[in-house]
Amino acid sequence: MSLGQDPALLQRAVDEERAAAVHGEASPLGGEAASGGGLGRQLLAVFLEHKLAVVGAASVILMVLFCFLGPVFYSTNQMSTQLALLNSTQNSPPGGANPLGTDPSGFDMLGRIMFGGQTSLEVGFAAAGIATVVGVFWGATAGFLGGWVDALMMRIVDILLSVPLLFLLITLAVIFHSSVGLLILVIGFTSWLAPARLVRGETLTLRVREYVQAVRVMGGGSRRIVLRHIIPNTVGTIVVNATFQVADAILLLAALGFIGLGVPSPQTDWGTMLASGVNGALNGYWWEIYPVGIAIVLVVVAFNFVGDALRDAFEVRLQRR
Repeated sequence: MSLGQDPALLQRAVDEERAAAVHGEASPLGGEAASGGGLGRQLLAVFLEHKLAVVGAASVILMVLFCFLGPVFYSTNQMSTQLALLNSTQNSPPGGANPLGTDPSGFDMLGRIMFGGQTSLEVGFAAAGIATVVGVFWGATAGFLGGWVDALMMRIVDILLSVPLLFLLITLAVIFHSSVGLLILVIGFTSWLAPARLVRGETLTLRVREYVQAVRVMGGGSRRIVLRHIIPNTVGTIVVNATFQVADAILLLAALGFIGLGVPSPQTDWGTMLASGVNGALNGYWWEIYPVGIAIVLVVVAFNFVGDALRDAFEVRLQRR
């Protein structure tokens, strides 16, 4: 029996909200996501218990500062190959004016890592944002409407999931002229499938909750329910998945760059730097591959540590609820 058919169930839901309020644990009426300081402090406390996550968050912040503010204090030429060859030699070892040496084009490696890191981080954050937004609305809509709409939308997701992601990315990158904007769109619009399935699963659970049924009884429309009650209550899943999406986007860009489908020269990304440094590493020029490889591993692992800690923090939040 639905809540609209039995007023007693509606009264029980209201009574539960009042009882929670007496004990200081009330959530906003109608199931809207709470934003109280107590909950935020609890999430922060659980997050800080994970030492690796704290190290990971600090590593991400330091890497962002290194890539975007570093060039302000360590200015190098990263756009003109001719100027780089005039001012330095190719494949020079670390030392002197080039703390990490130079690459085959004569570019300073330390400045090149900063320059390539800007592209990698921009693509990672932007593509993750696109994938998260598209996946959240697709999954929430499919899960809430249900029926043939849900079946059709999720069959589309299943079909796209059956296509190897890297193969699809390579195909799109070959068809269209590669650029930073295109790579953001390509990676973003091919990575929304996982968050769509996660949010859809959460929505199937949330749509039968009593507070959602109460909103229906009070005349709330589907749009209001999805935007004000379904999506805010899946924020834990969304935030955790978004951190993993950033790491995945950076790895996908690195893979594309490694096979020559990254950003066009004179721009660069960490994957393109790895590709150009492979031959040099075989000849003993270790500085052309190890520093940028360490940067990729550091950032990806840091985001995974942060995601793991956020998942644990939001699980505590759900247990409290």
